[in-house]
Amino acid sequence: MNILVTGANGQLGNEMRIISKETSYNFLFTDVVEAEGVETTLLDITDAEAVEKMVQEQHISCIVNCAAYTNVDKAESDAALCRKLNAVAPKILAEAMKKAGGLLIQISTDYVFGGDPYNTPCREEQKGTPTGVYGETKLEGEQYIEATGCDYVIIRTAWLYSEYGKNFVKTMLNLTTSKPTLNVVFDQAGTPTYALDLAVAIEAVLNDYAAEKPKNGYSKTGIYHFSNEGVCSWYDFTKVIAELAGNTACDIQPCHSNEFPSPVTRPAYSVLDKTKIKQTFGLKIPYWTDSLKVCMTNMGVLK
Repeated sequence: MNILVTGANGQLGNEMRIISKETSYNFLFTDVVEAEGVETTLLDITDAEAVEKMVQEQHISCIVNCAAYTNVDKAESDAALCRKLNAVAPKILAEAMKKAGGLLIQISTDYVFGGDPYNTPCREEQKGTPTGVYGETKLEGEQYIEATGCDYVIIRTAWLYSEYGKNFVKTMLNLTTSKPTLNVVFDQAGTPTYALDLAVAIEAVLNDYAAEKPKNGYSKTGIYHFSNEGVCSWYDFTKVIAELAGNTACDIQPCHSNEFPSPVTRPAYSVLDKTKIKQTFGLKIPYWTDSLKVCMTNMGVLK
């Protein structure tokens, strides 16, 4: 099976590179820029002609779309580019897979929720109520994919971190080392997701798709939720990061979201219900603190 991975130099893309070494599939890693030390094929996923050409020439049977516009605040003033990457590009990828008779695995977000008050984990069929351009465009991307009629698995995830790129774990490791005091939001609850665990879940989907060899549509087509197990606030997340790293000198205090003015109202509660993906693909998902320890060990912070 030939698999094209977009956004290959981002957090999830880099974890997919690791996963690829354990499989017998042929992976083509693409991005809009090259990165030092890794092989990258340049591809603009907003260029329909370029996407279709690559899919045909490389005989691609599955696309894993890890690319996205993810700067939540900046998206409010950069809506056109955000929509191009988060809504139009997935439509282009879906149309290419529809034509090729293949599968699109699209990574979406908990930000498709947030507008309605609720305090129970979000299920896949729950109505999307995004509160900003980022969430709106990611939801539009999902809807475009569904409308093409291609085989797809949309995986909504949340609070992604890894050893690669910029993320909350790296930021908090730096701040709790360098600052005597730190205020962190406690009125937003969700679940951290280690990108390597998400890559393992994607591998499970790929394996299932390869085993099924669908001729009349993939039976598992649909929307799924994935994050690590458990629930915490950004404040709780920071406390655990600091404790594991031994950064005890920093006084970490809880604060409200409105103490950090932002152009976007972030979801106050975006815990994802993962029952469907666990039952469908037989996944056992690690608890968030266990995965955090693995990541921090891989980063060299823990021994």
